[in-house]
Amino acid sequence: MNETQRVAIVTGGSRGIGRETVSRLAADGFALVVVYAGRSADADAAVEEVTAKGGRAIAVQADIADEQAVAGVFDRAEQEFGGVDVVVNAAGVMNPPTPLVELSLDEFDRIHRTNVRGAFVVSQQAARRLRRGGAIVNFSSTVTRLRAPGYTAYGASKGAVETMTLVLARELRGRDVTVNAVAPGPTATALFLDANTQESIDRLAAAPPLERLGQPQDIAEVVAFLAGPARWVNGQVLYANGGIA
Repeated sequence: MNETQRVAIVTGGSRGIGRETVSRLAADGFALVVVYAGRSADADAAVEEVTAKGGRAIAVQADIADEQAVAGVFDRAEQEFGGVDVVVNAAGVMNPPTPLVELSLDEFDRIHRTNVRGAFVVSQQAARRLRRGGAIVNFSSTVTRLRAPGYTAYGASKGAVETMTLVLARELRGRDVTVNAVAPGPTATALFLDANTQESIDRLAAAPPLERLGQPQDIAEVVAFLAGPARWVNGQVLYANGGIA
């Protein structure tokens, strides 16, 4: 094993922004742990893409809101690669835009279980186990700035992630570990496309000055910056949204 190789865990690494982040970090020389919830074929494909280019990667299934499961992910990373340097918490869920008065508590709880509890569980393990010089990258959303009707549950969950991120950055004083969040704007992932009507997608694509939706690779570039050279960026929320807000 290359003792100097950095190791990254990417939750939600089998699809969308997470999958693109796996590819981008592998290109930067990281060994990857691809964490997935249920799509094993997608996770295996992500691993195969990395290994076909000479990189190192494994796939591990876990419910990120389950403390024991997430601890097991870190255990596996340490067994396979010797430790963990970077954690990218890209896993998340959203709902079709629904007014607050019509949103069920079951749906509200579903979103917060993954987006808030999941971010907490993953961040807690990362804070306990990252090596010096490491980085935690959580995911917020530009919804926290747009405050668009229909996004109460999702927006609230991402507001919680932002607060958690900023507080944790200060709690890790002296550890040489940075903690930041990326807040994408509308991005062409299955998560976004499946949750919106074509009319909404077209409207949001036209809204930024760059007049397009973001692409997963746009966001992965920001993650790679925070995971690697951005050692003086800490306790921040970086909005990657083409200027929409």
